[in-house]
Amino acid sequence: MAEIVLNGKPRTVEPGSTLKILLEELGLDPRWIVAEKNGDPVARNRFDATVLADGDRIELVRPVAGG
Repeated sequence: MAEIVLNGKPRTVEPGSTLKILLEELGLDPRWIVAEKNGDPVARNRFDATVLADGDRIELVRPVAGG
């Protein structure tokens, strides 16, 4: 198991898990998520290639429209 920090809270993920798998586990649609891994933005088309490792800090944000 790998220990990551997701939006400031510890979370355990399976070894080799990707950002896409994490979003699926959380029930989030990747089309509506902005993600950062260790402070760097991750392009949506890279979610399935972004492997999570022990100690990674992941931030997920769902943008909303408003005014």
